[in-house]
Amino acid sequence: MTDAIAAARDRAQCSAPKSPSSFAERWLAPRNLIVVLITAVLVVGQWKYSILAGYEVLALCLGTAIVTEVILSLLLRGEWPNVQSAYVSGISSTLLTKPAGGALWPFIAVPAISIASKYVLVYKGRHLWNPTNFGVCCLVLLAPGSISVLSHEMGSSLATNLVIWALGMVIVWRAGVVHLTITYLAAFTAFSWVRCQILGTEFQTEWAPITGPMYQLFLFFMITDPRTVVSKKKWRIVVAIAVAVVEMLFRLANDFELPGSVYVSNPPAMYALAVVGPIAMFIDLATTRRSQASSSS
Repeated sequence: MTDAIAAARDRAQCSAPKSPSSFAERWLAPRNLIVVLITAVLVVGQWKYSILAGYEVLALCLGTAIVTEVILSLLLRGEWPNVQSAYVSGISSTLLTKPAGGALWPFIAVPAISIASKYVLVYKGRHLWNPTNFGVCCLVLLAPGSISVLSHEMGSSLATNLVIWALGMVIVWRAGVVHLTITYLAAFTAFSWVRCQILGTEFQTEWAPITGPMYQLFLFFMITDPRTVVSKKKWRIVVAIAVAVVEMLFRLANDFELPGSVYVSNPPAMYALAVVGPIAMFIDLATTRRSQASSSS
């Protein structure tokens, strides 16, 4: 009997998932690499292009994100949170939020709304929106004349873009979502050609935004967020293409000055994700639960 128990224990240990066995493996965990990349984007952007209005802005965003995360986690879950997510949201909010007239309140509102959405806008224990995507879109929608989003402030330096893209590709590869980045990039390229055929513009003009800093954050932090992507790989690809389609429609609506298009013109990619992503997550969570119930009955 003792030998049988020992053998069963050995088999269980062999089949159990192994924790990272070395410092290098722990360091290369996707959540740590995300922190490295978002910090690199901030440092390079400030060093070469002075993209921050001031370091008090960084302190406001980071402080608000972390404090909001801690308070809500303690109140609603009764536990101290891992603040890595709040750190990423705080840095992203700092980079993306560009208020008019040097106002500071958006740097409090955006990270606070972003973190709160993780605890409030949930379904079956999962938040439906990428937090920063939701926070930025909310503020730009509510105050379009007062707030804009990072666009070309970091220039188009080849060396800078290569560093960010290299780090970003390593992260999404390690996280197992590189197919989302590649799919969206391919779809954006294809629909840029469609737009230039419709509008009579140059392809380079339509495609160029993908090299900008907002799209880099979008490609590596938002559309690939493991907490807000659907469960099956083939449907993730469908969702990424759907986001690109909706973005193209938003951009065309703005080009043709259709009623209401001004509300989704800045930034169209983030608004497209804010529309498509939660719908896809809701359907995925609902159908997954039904499938599990059917298989167990």
